[in-house]
Amino acid sequence: MGRALLYLIFSLFFLSSAANHRKVEYLKLPLLHKDTFPPNPSQSLSSDLRRLNTLYSSLNHRSIRSAKLPLTSGASSGSGQYFVDLKLGTPPQRLLLVADTGSDLVWVTCSACRNCSSRRRGSAFLARHSSTYFPFHCYDKKCRLVPNPRGVACNLTRQHSPCRYVYSYSDESETRGFFSTETTTLNASSGSAVKFKKFAFGCSFEATGPSITGPSFNGAQGVMGLGRGSISLASQLGRRFGNKFSYCFMDYTLSPTPTSYLLIGRSAQVNDSKMSYTPMINNPFTSTFYYIGIESVYIEHVKLQINPSVWAIDELGNGGTVMDSGTTLTFLAEPAYRRIVREFKRLVRLPEVNDPTLGFDLCVNVSGVSRPSFPKMSFKLSGDSVLSPPPGNYFIDTAEDVKCLALQPLAAPSGFSVIGNLMQQGFVFEFDRDRSRIGFTRHGCGLP
Repeated sequence: MGRALLYLIFSLFFLSSAANHRKVEYLKLPLLHKDTFPPNPSQSLSSDLRRLNTLYSSLNHRSIRSAKLPLTSGASSGSGQYFVDLKLGTPPQRLLLVADTGSDLVWVTCSACRNCSSRRRGSAFLARHSSTYFPFHCYDKKCRLVPNPRGVACNLTRQHSPCRYVYSYSDESETRGFFSTETTTLNASSGSAVKFKKFAFGCSFEATGPSITGPSFNGAQGVMGLGRGSISLASQLGRRFGNKFSYCFMDYTLSPTPTSYLLIGRSAQVNDSKMSYTPMINNPFTSTFYYIGIESVYIEHVKLQINPSVWAIDELGNGGTVMDSGTTLTFLAEPAYRRIVREFKRLVRLPEVNDPTLGFDLCVNVSGVSRPSFPKMSFKLSGDSVLSPPPGNYFIDTAEDVKCLALQPLAAPSGFSVIGNLMQQGFVFEFDRDRSRIGFTRHGCGLP
């Protein structure tokens, strides 16, 4: 399918003082997927594993240290990523960022150059060329929202003592810089430009390691954190324009590729009466991830015998299930995974393909079958709701005439299950922070 141009649509609220009524305005940002989606299944699995290792190590590190520190982004693995243009500074400078629901901090590659003629346009944010750039002082209370480097004292008497941060990745990659404020400019659906002042972000002057400098980063200049924490883009805009957002990932197999979108704020396209809701589950060791509660799994309407403790968050913050847009496949706690695979093997009436290079435990030969049929799986969630994705969301093409069950086992006891973006296709998911719930529906996914 080549490069697919998607759109990231931000929905914002404005109160009209003249008419004294609410006026809805949309901000539209082009969202680029640079590779064929999904990538080669083995590459996708490898990238997903790197991403999960990063997120798991961040959670473990967090449980040992302060629970107030934001988690490290796992967006840099390059699997199933969505890239968005962000205009930052005055005058605006355009940068390509990875959109990541699994992290909070928005950070960009920065340069302090004065004469920047040798710099390729868009390769970094030129801080000295913006009249609205300003780093937080190290004693500003907002400096506590980011992890600070050890051994660097804050000089309270110096006027120019910037707030320094350091983010470390599981492969020892690091980004370091100043936690700062800027003006960001977003294009409204009306065609006008809307400016947001005092937007908090990380200005990175040093980045090392393959995760954030190598080819897996796909040439991006940073990460747009969309997590649940207070410094994410979703939170910063949400505080001003409504504390909820929703998104829809369209079926990647359709041609031409339909538009996918993200809405921040209240959208008339989301019909409450069509929504099923499940509570957001809180993990005391992280404020970033969007946890849901799985109660049971059904295949062909038959409940599988899986101990409910498999899905629980334990006293150390391990376990549970996270909704994540940056992970392609779905990873499930191993006892549940083994039971699910065993049931699918019992029910699927197609010849199995035993090829360990594919990386999946259940693959079948569909040659000569124009419309192969697969058993239906559903997840019973907390709040008496049921998520029933179509079989195309979890049986995917991995080779010619071969389809595989796109699930993976989660063996790490300190990890958590992840519902990846393939499993989320074709649904509108609404994240309502005020009511601490996640809604989902098949209705309205694909509306412009």
